[in-house]
Amino acid sequence: MRDLEGKVAFVTGAASGIGYGIATALAQAGVKVMMCDIERDALDKAVSALRKTNADVDGVIADVSLRDQMKAAAGATIDRFGKVHILVNNAGVGGGDSYDHWSQSGWDWTMAVNVMGVVYGVEIFGPLIESHGEGGQIVSTASVAGLMATGSAPYFASKYSVVALSEGLRVELAPRGIGVSVLCPGIIKTRILESGRNLPSRFGPRVDELFDPGDRDPGQAAAFRARVDMGIDPLYVGDLVREGIEENWDYILTDMEFEPIIKARFDAVMAAYERIRDREPRR
Repeated sequence: MRDLEGKVAFVTGAASGIGYGIATALAQAGVKVMMCDIERDALDKAVSALRKTNADVDGVIADVSLRDQMKAAAGATIDRFGKVHILVNNAGVGGGDSYDHWSQSGWDWTMAVNVMGVVYGVEIFGPLIESHGEGGQIVSTASVAGLMATGSAPYFASKYSVVALSEGLRVELAPRGIGVSVLCPGIIKTRILESGRNLPSRFGPRVDELFDPGDRDPGQAAAFRARVDMGIDPLYVGDLVREGIEENWDYILTDMEFEPIIKARFDAVMAAYERIRDREPRR
């Protein structure tokens, strides 16, 4: 989508962090943005801040893990802007824990938001993008954790799922004039370690930790929090996403930090092929 001016975007998790960075970058490019979030006060402040820059933006409250709320948000977007060209499935949580501490609530919450939130977004907004025949773009936020796994937390599984969904949809939707990109950010300055602030009661307590909770390894938790606090500016990520939409990038990465780990993973996959290269499968 080379010419973004006048297009309409729907961005989830838009009140803060990466979502706000994306909404800002798109608005600066002349895109009309419906900003969606689960936090009303934060969303109101974010919408107000962008409107002060003369951006054409509005806000809608929705829990992306609830299909009915996403459908209502889509209706609000059409009512406000008439159509939608860009879907940004950005809302996500850092929920779950490692193998020794898995919980049903941890799996349920993480997969409901990180995976089903993307599914609902595509399911509901995909046909709206198709309907006007002007083309469009879907961007879903995964993580570098969707390209490598350094633990067994549901977070990793959910982000791998987002990458797989995006890769498959890119093939399926290209003939329909819809590009698909997957954003795999590294360590960004966001509030992901405070995901539990938005934990719905239906998922139960204490499933908001990204990795090992601080009460089991306070040093590790503090070190990671310090890294997040010094992370990449979300506004920079927003600019990358804008460029990725314009150029229809397949993968949108933010930095080089994890390149060696990701390369090692793909090298291991290719090495597995080498082990069986000269073997004839039994039929």
